[in-house]
Amino acid sequence: MRRLLVLLAIIITSSGCAAFSDENGGTQVAAAFYPLEFVAERVGGALIDVDELTTPGKEPHDLEPTIKETALIAEADLVVHERGFQPSIDNAVDQNATGRVLDAAEIVGLEPFDDEHGDEHEAHHEDDGHDHEGDLDPHFWLDPLRLADLGDAVADALIEIDPGHEDDFRANAASLRFDLEELNRAFSEGLADCDRRTIVVSHDAFGYLGKYGLFVAPIAGLSPEAEPTPADLGELQQLISDEGITTVFGERLASPRLTETLADDMGVSTAVLDPIEGLTDDTADEDYLSLMTTNLTALQEANGCR
Repeated sequence: MRRLLVLLAIIITSSGCAAFSDENGGTQVAAAFYPLEFVAERVGGALIDVDELTTPGKEPHDLEPTIKETALIAEADLVVHERGFQPSIDNAVDQNATGRVLDAAEIVGLEPFDDEHGDEHEAHHEDDGHDHEGDLDPHFWLDPLRLADLGDAVADALIEIDPGHEDDFRANAASLRFDLEELNRAFSEGLADCDRRTIVVSHDAFGYLGKYGLFVAPIAGLSPEAEPTPADLGELQQLISDEGITTVFGERLASPRLTETLADDMGVSTAVLDPIEGLTDDTADEDYLSLMTTNLTALQEANGCR
């Protein structure tokens, strides 16, 4: 009954809303945030209609779904989200989803945060109100091979919904996997011979780059807005000095205040390393593959890779 009342309220409030239209007759997919949308669009192609629940340019961690997002979840044939990354979306999915639900975290197998920063992550989680079970790093999409695994799972889900287009979905997923395997190869080869292995970043979103031999030193915890302690900053300053680090990496969706202050204090440069949690006005014409390639170039320049 509660779900019915919610849907009736949505219909009354937003009649004509795109969430209730199916003009193309395609499968309706709701993707919680950009990397999941990218995968769904690549796998589904013209056979599906994809809506991203996170508005471009907004930080996805703290998304609170509106009536529109709730309607999209309720009407979707397939919802792709990552449980634990956006708790309010998880709640909206649990209460309103009527179609197939795919949890990316369950598919890809999340890695724990670096043990060296375990206590720091726990403290930041308490401060920012996020509850990440088992202290697992949700930013799996920075590992291209994990994203390819999600693509295969999306194909399986779409085939269950629309079995008549199995060959199309399989071919699209294979094409996506090929591109992501090439990207993984580019990172492995491009970061194989570097003067430095440590990167200082704005928040702890880049742990999956550790597979390429990088050590990630975050200024803040999981939330980009979490404040480091004076002791944290002192350790980072010492690290920058000891290892000859030339660059402090910021990102587009977070304030540059902390990264710019640390870089200015140490007399080093700043650059952008995009966690690709979402697109912005500056990256509206980009996609996951191009943004990851730009990240690789930035890492090579900062760490003196050959």
